[in-house]
Amino acid sequence: MKKIIDLAQWNRREHFEFFRQYDEPYHGIMVQLDCTTSYHRCKQAGNSFFLTYLHQILRAVNETDAMRYRLESNAVVDYATIHSGPTIARADHTFGFCLMEYAPDFDAFSVGATAAMERVRSASGLCLNETSGRNDLIYFSTLPGIAFTGLTNARRYGDSAGVPLITVGKCSPQGERMLMPLAVYVHHALVDGYDVQLFLQRLETLLTQSAPPAKPV
Repeated sequence: MKKIIDLAQWNRREHFEFFRQYDEPYHGIMVQLDCTTSYHRCKQAGNSFFLTYLHQILRAVNETDAMRYRLESNAVVDYATIHSGPTIARADHTFGFCLMEYAPDFDAFSVGATAAMERVRSASGLCLNETSGRNDLIYFSTLPGIAFTGLTNARRYGDSAGVPLITVGKCSPQGERMLMPLAVYVHHALVDGYDVQLFLQRLETLLTQSAPPAKPV
């Protein structure tokens, strides 16, 4: 479900018209987030840290208005729910694209996401299908072996839907803290730096919550 933003009443209309004309309208920010609490609570509860932080990222995306906006047929639309389209690695070092639908409840999300990962891991190739071109997603990837300090993304110029790209790198200890490198790329006609700040602040709050999530069945 989605609704159309009334451009005539939108306080960002001039910003939207200005940045949508750019050849490269995406801008990116790379940060180090403290994931110490989330990391240790996952170990204690026996949960997947990957699925936990992906769920937290999706929750922060869905709770940040601008991160739900997409450009479709010259209109700006606000999707009610944003899901994820992560890349899933296989034992042979290839990867496939996956659809993981967001659910506010972690257990429900984890069950569906685990099944989706297994389908990709047991297949071959990129696993492109009719869901691959959806706009109600974030494009998500991980570099679990690289604690990166900068990142660029492959992107097809002319892709104007404005789907955010988010990448997480290798989490590394620094003293008593565990730090997570995260890069986020967004379309400037839809998302400003302030909106990215709101998203990151919400994500940081979720990563530092003390109560452990329930263990998936």
